[in-house]
Amino acid sequence: MPLFFEETSWRFWDQSLSAKNRSALESFAADDTLCELVGSGKSAPTVRTWVHDNTIVLGIQDHRLPHIDEGMDALKAHGFQPIVRNSGGLAVVLDAGVLNISLVLSEKDNAIDISAGYELMLDLVRELFPEAAIEAYEIVGSYCPGSYDLSIGGRKFAGISQRRIRRGIAVQVYLCIEGSGSERAEVIRNFYKTGLQGEETKFTYPEIKPETMASLSELLGRKITVQEVVLDLHALMGEPVPMPLQSDETELYGFYLERVVERNRKMLERPLE
Repeated sequence: MPLFFEETSWRFWDQSLSAKNRSALESFAADDTLCELVGSGKSAPTVRTWVHDNTIVLGIQDHRLPHIDEGMDALKAHGFQPIVRNSGGLAVVLDAGVLNISLVLSEKDNAIDISAGYELMLDLVRELFPEAAIEAYEIVGSYCPGSYDLSIGGRKFAGISQRRIRRGIAVQVYLCIEGSGSERAEVIRNFYKTGLQGEETKFTYPEIKPETMASLSELLGRKITVQEVVLDLHALMGEPVPMPLQSDETELYGFYLERVVERNRKMLERPLE
């Protein structure tokens, strides 16, 4: 077993198939639930894989666009469902070719600083793709740019975020595995163009350059599938028995799901000032 998974036993929850046709809001609730369970010591540290069809996850700043309703209409016209995430960041694309991985860790006994969480996920992605020279720095022109954009040869294929609740930390990465990275970026570029319509704003939105983004299949020059990567991850972990939420954990999940859904509803109904 690789060093990444040697120090402790991990729980594995694969939703790469079961969540595809469900709302991504359910995944945010799942990670919030795991944060509390892992943070309190009621669950082992957890790796969760998840995929959702044709969803654009917006950040709070995206929702402040002067023409946000028209921007969201443009997304819907492209076949995407917009939702608003419960943490920071800007718009990202989820579809059947994008694999999301959440590492849920506990701070109950030892604090984990933000950079350490990012580095942990970077190490994991490098273990999954040992043949690639993966770098972490901001890719200007990509969507949802940040200092932990993951790239090969200057083209971004992934981004990392974190969420912290009740001594639990969910470090999340979206990996563009299949399809065209530039086509995904073009959807977000059009969203900002429609949402801004040339107006000046206090917040500086990214100027998307689709050529700065690519999928791992494009970058590595071979066909890679989401399911192949899930199986590779499972093998890296030593092939643990999958453990979805147990019956005694579903009530807590229901609480977080209701909270996430209600917050999203309010955001979509009433634009922020």
